[in-house]
Amino acid sequence: MSEALRFEILGPQRAWYADRPLDLGPGKQRAVLAVLLLAAGRPVPTGQIVDAVWPEEPPANGPNVVQKYVAGLRRVLEPDRSPRTPAQVLTLTDAGYLLRIPPEAVDAVRFERGVRRARQWQAAGRTEDALAEVTGALERWQGEPFTGFTGAYFDAARHRLVELRAVALETRTELELASGRHGELVGRLVELVAEFPVRERLRHQLMLALHRGGRQAEALAAYRDFADLLREEYGIEPGEALQDLHRRILRSDPTLTTPAPPASSAPHAPPAPSVPQGPFATHGPFATQASSAPSAPPAPAPVPAPRAGGTPDATGLPDGSTSAAPEAAAGRPAPAPATTGPAAAPAPAPDVIGLAHAAAPAVPVPPAAPGWDPGPVGPLTPVPHALLVAMNQPAGASADRRAPGWVRLAATVAGTATVLVSFGSLTWAVVLGYALWRRSWRLALAGMGYFLLVFSVFVLAVSSPESEEISDGEALYLIVAMGTCWLLGTAHVVLLNPTLWGAVGGLFWTGRQRTDEQRRLRREQARYLLHHYPAARVDLRIGRPDLLRTYDDGGLVDVNAVPDPVLATLPGLTVDQRRQVAVDRWLRGPYGSLEELAGRCHLPPAAAETLRDVLLFLPPEPPPVRHS
Repeated sequence: MSEALRFEILGPQRAWYADRPLDLGPGKQRAVLAVLLLAAGRPVPTGQIVDAVWPEEPPANGPNVVQKYVAGLRRVLEPDRSPRTPAQVLTLTDAGYLLRIPPEAVDAVRFERGVRRARQWQAAGRTEDALAEVTGALERWQGEPFTGFTGAYFDAARHRLVELRAVALETRTELELASGRHGELVGRLVELVAEFPVRERLRHQLMLALHRGGRQAEALAAYRDFADLLREEYGIEPGEALQDLHRRILRSDPTLTTPAPPASSAPHAPPAPSVPQGPFATHGPFATQASSAPSAPPAPAPVPAPRAGGTPDATGLPDGSTSAAPEAAAGRPAPAPATTGPAAAPAPAPDVIGLAHAAAPAVPVPPAAPGWDPGPVGPLTPVPHALLVAMNQPAGASADRRAPGWVRLAATVAGTATVLVSFGSLTWAVVLGYALWRRSWRLALAGMGYFLLVFSVFVLAVSSPESEEISDGEALYLIVAMGTCWLLGTAHVVLLNPTLWGAVGGLFWTGRQRTDEQRRLRREQARYLLHHYPAARVDLRIGRPDLLRTYDDGGLVDVNAVPDPVLATLPGLTVDQRRQVAVDRWLRGPYGSLEELAGRCHLPPAAAETLRDVLLFLPPEPPPVRHS
């Protein structure tokens, strides 16, 4: 029976038995089925179903309501079963409800496997086969999944699938560029950039396609638009790979006009992203997106032996990697897939009785944060000393490096003096000057506001007859308008200096808030460093709070490497859940992603999300090679 069932969740939720469509019933019953499909082949506890389907107001008799919808699903999925015959497709086990269907019965699994095969064929140099495979996989996508379902559980699953589609689109574009089809790509890439405005890999591919099509000016304009977007919205600059492509286009690098060689013949080419792992995955670190065909970096300095974690499999979603990523400037390399199960070298059994009481350094609970992207630097690239010094600067240091500090200070002094001396009548000019400098439409609007106030005062003064005294209302308006332009304008210009703005903002932070923000920035820096320079994993001992070290990574924990006492301090988990993580790791091997950890240990979505910004899922380091 289960072999004849087919399900679609990449768009409107639908199901078929053989060629006959099935009526899945009311919305809540469909939501229960969606939860079971996301965990197909694994039991789902009743409490987890209740939390996912009723995230805000769970019913008082939640298990009974779930049982009612499960009974309805059994009638739909097994219409020929008699009432007294035990269900075969949807059964109840000690661990929860289990949907017994083959994985390929779900379109999302077929989609994910298709993208993974395309990545494997691409690595083998079979460009046309890889392109046909990823194109066929993308044809399964029918629209946004889980429409109408709300809550953190479905939001996370929806985000993962959308991320997977974005990676597949980037992979297809990369293959088409390698096949010399840049002429037909520009229009589609413009649409994709509008749909995914901050994915640097798509911007990289758009610039490359434009340049190869002889549209160098448009390629440079695309870079400028993206750089403006990042500065205005996020206060950051484009990634190194995108900046490098920009420089190469400026100097008309002839190597950009020909497609890159196959991955197998390009020893230093950055790895392209692989498939995000999630509820359907069984292994693989979850990272996000790598850069598209950036220029080959210089050969790295030799080191004694490769270090684990340096072979990116791309997206924060690898094959075998999501919350690493993406995203993804031109990328940040993700760790290679970890071997799980019996093949992993067994470690001594954990002391599960005393695990929760073991003393270990506390790990703070950080806010959920987006993932990070792989980068173009190979696994053997050593960590430059200058970068290590920069990464160890105070986390709260200003990130504004568009102009030297003395230039910003001089601009602040000149602008403030202009406002004060003119009694606010030239505030608009100063603010508009900053708007042009920073290319900020918000500052332009503020400057126009100041101008309208000054202009209204001028009109009022000119239109009033000299023989008449102005009224009290007009006098009050003049005082308020000029006072706003003078006093408020002075404060505005002073605070346009990012250093002063950060100092003023810091006055309103509590000590705990300031510490949490600094640790969050430390974690981001450590992830960035780890994915651009995988050797930092060993050199700086990132993710190992149990080891002596001088580098502060903000409290990251490499869940596959730390001893059991550190697992006992994971935030947001109960004592039993922490014990389960340790036992499961010992029995079944390392984890490849947060989704895999949550699935294997049956963690509720809320508890799993608290770990997203703390945990690293690096593959275990290989044992040292012994030479006889």
